[in-house]
Amino acid sequence: MPTELVAFRQRIGEEGVELILKESIRVNEPPEDKNSAMVVSADTTVQEKNITYPTDDKLYKKIINKCWKIADKESITLRQSYTQVIKKLSNEQRFRHTRHRAKAARRAGKKIKIITGRLVREIARKLPLARLGVYLSSLKLYQRVLSQKRSDTDKIYSLHEPDVKCYSKGKEHKKFEFGSKASILVDQATGIIMGALNFTQTLHDSKTLPEVLEQYERLNAKQPKEVFVDRGYKGIKQYKQCSIHTPQADKNITKVKRKKHSRRAAIEPVIGHLKQHYRLCRNYLKGILGDNMNVILAAAAMNFKRLMNSWRTAAIKCRLLILNYFTQARRYFIAKNMKMTF
Repeated sequence: MPTELVAFRQRIGEEGVELILKESIRVNEPPEDKNSAMVVSADTTVQEKNITYPTDDKLYKKIINKCWKIADKESITLRQSYTQVIKKLSNEQRFRHTRHRAKAARRAGKKIKIITGRLVREIARKLPLARLGVYLSSLKLYQRVLSQKRSDTDKIYSLHEPDVKCYSKGKEHKKFEFGSKASILVDQATGIIMGALNFTQTLHDSKTLPEVLEQYERLNAKQPKEVFVDRGYKGIKQYKQCSIHTPQADKNITKVKRKKHSRRAAIEPVIGHLKQHYRLCRNYLKGILGDNMNVILAAAAMNFKRLMNSWRTAAIKCRLLILNYFTQARRYFIAKNMKMTF
């Protein structure tokens, strides 16, 4: 049952999910490498939240629908419901990008905002004092959406997920992504995901690295010797005993270091697999806790699948060896019987 999975996640919490990731690292790690200092690669990505692409008109219409539901539930008689007006204004907004009707579409958008403010204020006035506390947080959220401007920071992009942030990673096909930032650590030698952490703030990549390295230390009881990152981490060079390397022009670079910088690019397909096959592409779990747990569970799932693939490969090899043995034995007995008949 889906509710059982929700209850299980809520019961174990973020600490329990980290224990699952720790176990996935332990079962994948070769015995001879458990006490050695590792060289890891680090990178960040955006795990998008399960919300629609946010626009002001969408948010205003959702607030209007919420106000209608509150009025029906609390038996509030609205002075005007604006049902037909909203329908007409929505039809006018369809032509926002046309040449001759763009001005009327912009006017319709402003009118929808005005109507939204009217309904929110009327609901706040007519709610009984005994019931006002039930809807106070929702009404404050609606007022915050109505008062925010284009240049504001910490804007609301979704009513059911108000903690969603907007990220711009410079992608041509996707200029803006709405969700939270996830930081991944991958061991360069084995390809095991050694750390995965979520950040709900719009932090610079270099600011996320200390917390991820602390998680690495919690999970593995040791510190990495070197961390190789891209130019997005510019500014941080050292954390405790760990050296952090960013690519830069260096004529005296050694072949070993150059190889490690090249190996750092192997983290990109790992992030691609996490997004495509392990549910990091779109996060369906609710709230900040859901964001934190989703990235850790995705990393643990990929580590466990890596172990399962190695078992499958070993089983296939064993099967092929057995088949080869019986095939050779059959050929031997057939050849021996043919000699005896002649």
